[in-house]
Amino acid sequence: MIRKILLSVAFSAASLTALSQQVTLTGAGSTFAAPLYSKWAFDFKQANPNVQINYQAIGSGGGIRQVSTGTVDFGGTDGPMNDAQLADAKGKIHSDILHFPTALGAVVPVYNIPGVNAELKFTQDALAGIYLGKITKWNDPYIQSANPSVKLPNANILVVHRSDGSGTTFIWADYLSKVSPEWKGKVGVGASINWPVGLGGKGNEGVSGLVKQTPNSIGYVELVYAVQNKIPYGQVRNSAGQFVKASLASVTEAAAGAAKNMPADFRVSITDAPGAQTYPIASFTWMLIPRSIPDKAKGAALKEFLKWSLTTGQNECEGLTYAKLPKEVINREAAAIGTLQY
Repeated sequence: MIRKILLSVAFSAASLTALSQQVTLTGAGSTFAAPLYSKWAFDFKQANPNVQINYQAIGSGGGIRQVSTGTVDFGGTDGPMNDAQLADAKGKIHSDILHFPTALGAVVPVYNIPGVNAELKFTQDALAGIYLGKITKWNDPYIQSANPSVKLPNANILVVHRSDGSGTTFIWADYLSKVSPEWKGKVGVGASINWPVGLGGKGNEGVSGLVKQTPNSIGYVELVYAVQNKIPYGQVRNSAGQFVKASLASVTEAAAGAAKNMPADFRVSITDAPGAQTYPIASFTWMLIPRSIPDKAKGAALKEFLKWSLTTGQNECEGLTYAKLPKEVINREAAAIGTLQY
């Protein structure tokens, strides 16, 4: 017991020493999580003036590439790395990369239909059909039947998707693959996919901008971008047959089952999760953290930032329309932090 106390004191002293040095951490990746990480970087610096955190929102694909080559200290992604990517990264930086969930978010269908101010409802078949290029008019029966009280125009649907490697795309495609066998067979899941139809925008910002300025368009973005840009977004029918709007409660509901059955490496999909009140296009977002970092001062600062994000930082989530992590997940992550070799 005394030895444990001494180790704890020594660890705390080492961390304080490291944070007393000027350290700059660089991260890159997910635009989905960028509003939250930017807020966290600012607030963490207020408490730790010697630590500067710079995060570039370049998309999850870019974040995976950069952390895998040691270009940045940590990555951000909304689609977990696969086994081949993890093995490739280990060969390049001589370290395992660990996934740490940091928050929960939702991807929502956003639209711009002149003269239509109603909150639309989308079925699984409608969303898959639109993005497969099979549903091309706004008043198509697959859309109109779910919105009988809305007068939808006989106008061509302009489909907007991401042009860059994107975790938001991974979540969207993962969902469509679960609800549409045709999508799964023809397109599949990935951060970058071969789109059957549509116009590409870079980042959640790019998709938001294209939808906002293009009449009769539809796109998909992380919830905070829809809210901040005041773009209408629809309800989506879940696996229980209920139309549900993305909210803190409906996203948290999606994570409830995963929290109890979380794999040891935290790589899990929660799209199309069960539950009457569950929003079906939800996901964890992850920080990608190398297990070992040669620069011990950077390593100590990164570890403290990660600990802070799982405790104090969680209080910032809901104000930016992200859901907090379940306590069961945070407890398991605390144990995983102990395996970091710095």
